[in-house]
Amino acid sequence: QVQLVESGGGLVQPGGSLRLSCAASGFTLHDYNIGWFRQAPGKEREGVSCISSTGSTSYADSVKGRFTISRDNAKNTVYLQMNSLKPEDTAVYYCAGTKSLAAVPICVRPFFDSWGQGTQVTVSS
Repeated sequence: QVQLVESGGGLVQPGGSLRLSCAASGFTLHDYNIGWFRQAPGKEREGVSCISSTGSTSYADSVKGRFTISRDNAKNTVYLQMNSLKPEDTAVYYCAGTKSLAAVPICVRPFFDSWGQGTQVTVSS
């Protein structure tokens, strides 16, 4: 059974950091395009960052320079390092995956067929 499990969320003060993890089970990540999405209350789910099977990355403008996505195929895990967090980063963060050998990361919701349950990130003083 294909499963993605997020972890690492929590409460952090503005300017702080968190690292989210997306662990895969039932399949190996190395052939997968993986994305991080987030959904704040009352808002649409939006793409934050994606990484292709070849390691190419993309970022939403709102997180460029602050967030870094990476993958460790040996651990079957994708990470999202979030620095300089702002209150507007508060949301439930989801990881998603789809099998793709495309070199360019794809970061649109309909492209993904497997989703995790989400982890809450709250940025507040």
